[in-house]
Amino acid sequence: METPSSDPDFSAWLLLRGRASTSLGDSLPTILLVSCLRTYASSASKPNILLMMADDLGLGDVGCYGNDTLRTPNIDQLAKEGVKLTQHISAAPLCTPSRAAFLTGRYPIRSGMGSSTKHHVLFWIGGSGGLPPNETTFARILQQQGYTTALIGKWHQGVNCESHSDHCHHPLNHGFDYFYGMPFTLVNECQVGEDPFLNIRVQAKYWLYSQIIALTVLTLLIGKLTGLFLVKWKAIICFALCGFLFFISWFSSYGFVRYWNCILMRNNDISEQPMKPERAASNILKEAISFIERNKNGPFLLFVSFLHVHTPLVTTEKFLGKSRHGLYGDNVEEMDWMVGRILDAIDKAGLKNNTFTYFTSDHGGHLEAHKQNAPLGGWNGIYKGGKAMGGWEGGIRVPGIFRWPGVLPADTVIDEPTSLMDIYPTVAHLAAGIMPQDRVIDGRNLMPLLQGKVQHSEHEFMFHYCGLYLHAVRWHQKDSGALWKAHYTTPIFQPEGAGGCYISGFCNCFGEDVTHHDPPLLFDLSSDPAEIKPLSPATEPLFDTVISRIERAVQEHHRTLTPVPQQLSEYNNMWKPWLQPCCGTFPFCWCDKEGDSDQKII
Repeated sequence: METPSSDPDFSAWLLLRGRASTSLGDSLPTILLVSCLRTYASSASKPNILLMMADDLGLGDVGCYGNDTLRTPNIDQLAKEGVKLTQHISAAPLCTPSRAAFLTGRYPIRSGMGSSTKHHVLFWIGGSGGLPPNETTFARILQQQGYTTALIGKWHQGVNCESHSDHCHHPLNHGFDYFYGMPFTLVNECQVGEDPFLNIRVQAKYWLYSQIIALTVLTLLIGKLTGLFLVKWKAIICFALCGFLFFISWFSSYGFVRYWNCILMRNNDISEQPMKPERAASNILKEAISFIERNKNGPFLLFVSFLHVHTPLVTTEKFLGKSRHGLYGDNVEEMDWMVGRILDAIDKAGLKNNTFTYFTSDHGGHLEAHKQNAPLGGWNGIYKGGKAMGGWEGGIRVPGIFRWPGVLPADTVIDEPTSLMDIYPTVAHLAAGIMPQDRVIDGRNLMPLLQGKVQHSEHEFMFHYCGLYLHAVRWHQKDSGALWKAHYTTPIFQPEGAGGCYISGFCNCFGEDVTHHDPPLLFDLSSDPAEIKPLSPATEPLFDTVISRIERAVQEHHRTLTPVPQQLSEYNNMWKPWLQPCCGTFPFCWCDKEGDSDQKII
């Protein structure tokens, strides 16, 4: 690993090492001194690592990616001081699987974090699914290399397996020394007064069934009392009891989402249940800055996983009404300000030149998010599709910005296919860590590409999944410069031609909600990045050759897959009261250990 020659600590070590070797001889004190100095040098040469991830941010929402109406000066400055990737791809179009791939450097299907159901993310903290304990995250690798590691913000990779406190999926069980944030994700239910979001169609169906049962019981009761029906009291009581049990079985979960899912944790302890979302941004920012200050002697790994810009777009008063794009724009600009405060903390601690900094989003913007007629989702620029769409570029092409002064060039743009999974081998390399040898790692070390030592990405093929279903494949034909993309499956937009699934709120991955293409839709992204004009044998002489080569790559890829337990199965993804984290005596779960003393953002 290269170290900036301007690093005074490293230069001092080289000088001391030379003096010790030449003037002190090979005595025991000399050996001990050299050993200590080598240990110091190893620590000094390892950069601190700061990773920042937005939630649901569209590529087109950032100024340095072409937006001239939203103000993101801090993210833009980060790009000006470093390297910007224009073809940075998430491994999935939704939070849980994308973040699993980011943490492990592996396609979600390999760890069981893909889904064959219509629930493609974890729905409950009190479920049994999550990132398997046998997966090795980059945090674990860096922890083993002497890094102090922390995750601040959103997790959404599960908590428990068999009991309410086994914490088998918890960040502390995946290599993080410190955790503060949401083990789940922001949803509308977290903010009082917002319309429900979680499985709203299922909730509506259950409400309807409950009302039908209640009406039936009432009808039978009136008929019995008036003599219209010859029905036994036992039958009425039995039917009423069954209806009551049915109501309790679903309302005990969906009726209390705010208490079950909207919580804050500090390490293994719950600090707020339910959380107060209006002060979450302040708390997350304070925690991130405090961690930097406590660990400025490094090396450290800090993963700041923002709750912004996921609905319900909780925004502090300081930023409300300040953007030109409503509440969503306000939330984006607040997040950019938070990025600036964190970078200021790095600068203030004198760590800028020894910190590898990265900014991204977990996937594309949520096109369908709205309240009444006001859009609440992101903009994905020229790219088709958005969140939950596994193949279209708008759902998977995200910002990718890197800064490390003296090591990475400034104000540089790279248009090569890269992946969020590449962060895993990249930071492992920077920490001189050893990646697992007993499994496939799909990410590639980005340092040669970022430093300009190579011109092309190591990725030849990239596979774009929606749940467990392969929707598209990208082929980077390096010798010709062509960038082919074949779509095997695409979502059916609602209404037709709308560009999103506005009726259902999310596009689904399979069944009647998708169209299968045989032969696949083929695009050349190098000339048609917006995927507007599909090619055909009549318009592209290489059509059959390209499709044939991609299909061979798919077969080779499938041979590397092995069966694993499905973490997002119906059973694993249902609420289980015995797994529910609770800061009181279940079901009376309530606490506020954060206090109301300081709700203002620093």
